Amino acid sequence: MRILISGASIAGPVLAYWLNRHGFQVTVVERAPTLRRTGGHAVDLFRPGMDISARMGVLPRIEEKATGTTRMTAYRAGRRTPTTVDMTKIFSAVSDRHVEIMRDDLSEIYYDATTADVEYVFGDSITSIEDDLVSFEQHAPRRFDIVVGADGLHSGVRRLVFPDQPAYFIGGHLAVLTAPKGALDGEFVCHVHPGRTVGRYGARPLADERIVFLFRSEHELDCHHRDVPRQKEILRSTFAGMHPQVDEWLAEIDRTPAFYFDSITQLRMDSWSRGRVTLVGDAGFCPGPAVGGSTSLAVLGAYVLAGELAEAGGDHERAFPAYEREMIDIVRQSRTFALGAAKTLIPNSRLGVWGLVTGARLVSALPAGVSRALAKLNDKGVRMHDSMRVKDYEVASNS
Repeated sequence: MRILISGASIAGPVLAYWLNRHGFQVTVVERAPTLRRTGGHAVDLFRPGMDISARMGVLPRIEEKATGTTRMTAYRAGRRTPTTVDMTKIFSAVSDRHVEIMRDDLSEIYYDATTADVEYVFGDSITSIEDDLVSFEQHAPRRFDIVVGADGLHSGVRRLVFPDQPAYFIGGHLAVLTAPKGALDGEFVCHVHPGRTVGRYGARPLADERIVFLFRSEHELDCHHRDVPRQKEILRSTFAGMHPQVDEWLAEIDRTPAFYFDSITQLRMDSWSRGRVTLVGDAGFCPGPAVGGSTSLAVLGAYVLAGELAEAGGDHERAFPAYEREMIDIVRQSRTFALGAAKTLIPNSRLGVWGLVTGARLVSALPAGVSRALAKLNDKGVRMHDSMRVKDYEVASNS
């Protein structure tokens, strides 16, 4: 059985790995000419993603590439003295099994786990899907039994199959710059003002540093997600004058070799399959970039989709509804969590800023066991990601 996956970032390679293990013939098409190494930002892999990665045999590489962030220095509006936070205690409170890793590193690790058994086609994209016939921008049409969109929030496959499905703006925007290596070894330095948060960090595997900007707005900005000059202009006008250090960081806008900017939006689809086509990861159920645990959700979704296809013997009419049943409650919880996280991480008032920084300091001050025990009292809150169940799908020994 031939399965086509669009997208070679996170969900695509994880899905390809498990489909191949279950005996399916897999092709991955990726719009970029090579595996993306675009700068990017750090992402969190929580216990479900860690467990699945362990089953794939790639967890040692993931842990080796961890960012190594152990402390945060936070400057809040109106105060000269920063607050120091032990990030290891924050991570411990959020998850029993967690790693922070650069998105590009994680993508490369999953890709490397599949290259020996999976066909990758770079520099091309899907233009139409007619039953089992798929047309491409560059290559000749080919026939596939199933097509999966794993091509992110701005999914081309979703636009083809669900053309009227909107994305819902949840109040913020995110930008990431690449900056020269400095002295930030394991430290995240941030400035938190009402409606604006900016931070800079180095990571153990990086030869440079990242600057992350988050800001609130009443409405999604009228700016295409590929209009980089306009995005940089918006960033300058929003953060100029916030703090002398932030002004220094803004100077990197004209020098950065990599730049990312997008609205924090979420999808609210309760079904992401139609005919022979389904969606996985941010393409189908993005809860919101940087606020909803979308990386772990993508890894789990890819694993579940492959497992349900295997249990159904490749029958998509049985597998797709089963996949959606397994994922829908988790997806809805992630959406709700993301709405709260967006408000918390980009507070709109001085009181909200105080609450965010003081809350982090208090967790940091508590013994790790106490903060972890308190967090476990609410598995719909900060421990929500650890509560995601990882189903055990049998893999044939000869696959």
